[in-house]
Amino acid sequence: MKPLTDTPTDQAPADPAATDDMLATQPIGYWSGLAQAAVTRQLRDAMATIDVTQPQYWVLNRVDGGPAAPSREEVVIQLTPLADGPHEIARVIDQLLHRGWLRTDPGQRLRLTDAGEAARVRLRELVTELRGVVHEGISDEEYVAALKVLRRMVANVEGSGAS
Repeated sequence: MKPLTDTPTDQAPADPAATDDMLATQPIGYWSGLAQAAVTRQLRDAMATIDVTQPQYWVLNRVDGGPAAPSREEVVIQLTPLADGPHEIARVIDQLLHRGWLRTDPGQRLRLTDAGEAARVRLRELVTELRGVVHEGISDEEYVAALKVLRRMVANVEGSGAS
C-alpha cells in the first residue's frame, strides 16, 4: 500500500490524551502495548476470582482443540511462545494434572477429565463475556480492520511486507 502523501508522518511522543486529529502521529508500540496490558490484566483478574490462570485456560483449550490428543511435549512446544517463561507451560500441565482437570492416557497423551471439560466450558463463557466488554462499541468490521493493520505492521517489521 502506498502512503497517501509523499511526506512521512512525524512520530510524536506517546500521549494518552492525544486527540483524534493527533492519532496518526502516535507510536503503535505504545498503543498496542497499552491495549495488550489492559486486556490481559482484565482477563487475568477475572480468572483469578475463580482460581484459574490464563495459561491454564490455554492448556485446557489446546488439549481439547485438536483432532488427536496431544502429548505433554506438543502442548509445551505450542504454548511456550505465549508464556512468561520456558518452564511455565510444563508447570501448568502439572497443576492441571494435580487438580484433576487433565489425565494422561495409556499412550501418554493428555486428555481433559469431566472436571477439566466443565472448567474449560466455564472459562470459555467468562472469556466470551469479557470479550463483549472489550469490543463494546466496536463493529466486527472495525475489529477486522484493526487486526489487518496490526498484522501488516508485524509483517513490515519482520521484513516480509506481505499482507
